[in-house]
Amino acid sequence: MTNYVLPQFQLHAFAEAALSEDIRSGDVTTNSLIPADATAHALMRFRESGIVCGVDAASAVFRLLDPDVSLKVLLMDGSAVAAGQVAMEIRGKARAVLTGERVALNITQHLSGVASATAQYVETVKGTGARIVDTRKTTPGLRLLEKYAVRCGGGHNHRYALDDMILIKDNHIALCGGIAEAVARARGNAGHSVKIEVECDTLQQVAQALEAGAELLLLDNMPPATLREAVTLVRGRAICEASGGITLETVRGVAESGVDIISVGALTHSVRALDVGLDIELEVV
Repeated sequence: MTNYVLPQFQLHAFAEAALSEDIRSGDVTTNSLIPADATAHALMRFRESGIVCGVDAASAVFRLLDPDVSLKVLLMDGSAVAAGQVAMEIRGKARAVLTGERVALNITQHLSGVASATAQYVETVKGTGARIVDTRKTTPGLRLLEKYAVRCGGGHNHRYALDDMILIKDNHIALCGGIAEAVARARGNAGHSVKIEVECDTLQQVAQALEAGAELLLLDNMPPATLREAVTLVRGRAICEASGGITLETVRGVAESGVDIISVGALTHSVRALDVGLDIELEVV
């Protein structure tokens, strides 16, 4: 389970933005059917197994709609969950519960899907020493939450934004005239604490990047046999990252090549959401 918790002000900002696109002038259905003073008891229940993520964000949604809502979190973000388990109980204004239901479920389903997929990749490479990381291929506006979900699933984060580190890719190299010149320019303009990574498509480029002094090498779309050659060539002088179309079926072979990091864009850009529902519990009196 992750010990990385998102600050409440960031969750509040997300909830506010998400609700604003769904409510607009109000919830015409709920407001037509449900009295303003009605209360409700609801259960957020997972309908399939996986890793929980998004409960904190869902809580922010309900709190924004009803500051007096009572929330009982039964499964924290990062917890393993079985089908049928309840992650959270909600007691509060019925209108708030119903109006916030879809937004709360959308984010919980999506983030739990990210966390669950990450956990599968992490388990698949277990024992190899390779670290599973995400990429910047995230949903616009959800990067903070999606990268948080990766951590909940046991993975790690690559750079969050463009100012985290220098990553020299093929188009940069083409415009600079070569790897040596690109690294030299980066070294001359970046601060002393900024690391430099170079994307390499061939073993020749690996040798050039090493010679230029890159601290990290992104080994792009190389098959496991070539990755092993690259790792042997590097001999620990730089961190080796494998990337490019890596799937759950191929990731073990990639990890066994000896690379340090495996970046997987699919963790965020094409993950399947987990099935989570919100059930109203009728009070028996």
